[in-house]
Amino acid sequence: MKIDIVSVFPEYFDVLNLSLFGKAQDKGLVEVHAHNLRDWTHDVHHSVDDTPVGGGAGMVMKPVVWSECLDDLLGLEPAVVERTMGADDQADREAEYASATEYAPATVSSPNRPILIFPNPSAPLFTQRDATELSRADHLLFGCGRYEGYDARIPEYYRAQGIDVREYSIGDYVLNGGEVAVSVMLEAITRLLPGFMGNPDSIVEESYTGEGALLEHRQYTKPAEWRGIRVPDVLLSGDHGKVDRFRRDEALERTAQIRPDLIAALDCTALNKQDRKTLMALGWEVSGPHPRKLGA
Repeated sequence: MKIDIVSVFPEYFDVLNLSLFGKAQDKGLVEVHAHNLRDWTHDVHHSVDDTPVGGGAGMVMKPVVWSECLDDLLGLEPAVVERTMGADDQADREAEYASATEYAPATVSSPNRPILIFPNPSAPLFTQRDATELSRADHLLFGCGRYEGYDARIPEYYRAQGIDVREYSIGDYVLNGGEVAVSVMLEAITRLLPGFMGNPDSIVEESYTGEGALLEHRQYTKPAEWRGIRVPDVLLSGDHGKVDRFRRDEALERTAQIRPDLIAALDCTALNKQDRKTLMALGWEVSGPHPRKLGA
C-alpha cells in the first residue's frame, strides 16, 4: 500500500518509522511519503491560510495552495467546476454532502489514483468498518487540516473531478490539527494488511471486528495472582470450550453495559442458544430480528 500525507508538519510522521509500522515499511508492505504543504506556496512567508469569508475567529487553509499540491499528487490538470454554489443552494449542498458520505467501496476508485481522505470533526465517524474497507485500497492520500480547517470547496472540487474523497471524524472532540487523526486512521487501517501483524489471529476477536461486532473481553497474563487479584479460574482450567464461552459471555456483558447500541444492532438469528440466554439474563429480549432492551 502506498500512503501519501500532506501536512504543514511532515516531520510529525517520523513516528511511523517505529514499531510495527516501521517494520512494515522495511518489509515493503507500506510505502509512506509525508509532504510539506508549504512547498506549494509562492510567497515569502509560505502562507497556507487566510481569514474566513464572512468574518469570524481563526484562519482557514487556502484552496489555492491545497489545489496545487493535490493536483501534483493526483496527476490532475486544473479545471473549473461549472456550478457556483451560492447561499440559496445551502439545502442542495447539504444533500450533496450527505450523499457523498455514503461512500462507495474503495475498489470503485481508479487504480491509478488514491482515495483522498481529510480528517474533519464535522464529518461522519471513522469506524472499524471504514478501516477494513480502506485496508483493501492500493493508495491512500491524507490531507491534514490546521487552524479553523480547510476551505470547504476543496473536497467538493475533487469529488467533481471524479476523485473518491472521504472526510472522517475520529470522535466528538476537536484537535489542533489533522496529524493525530491521520495517525489514528493509519494505524487502524494498516494493521489489517496481510503480514502487518506478527500473529494475524490477534485481530480476529478484537473490539468492533467482523459482523456482529462486540467489545472485546478482558485480557490477562501471568502471574495468575497479582497483588491479591486473581485471574478468573476458568481461564486456568485448560478447557478451551469453557474459556471461549466465558470470553463470549464477558464480551456480551461488557458491550451491553458500555455500548448497548452494538447489542441492539446484532442479528438475533446469528445468536446461539447460550448467547440468547446470556442476553436475556442481562435484560434483553431476543425473539425479534434484533435484541431489544426490556423497559427501554
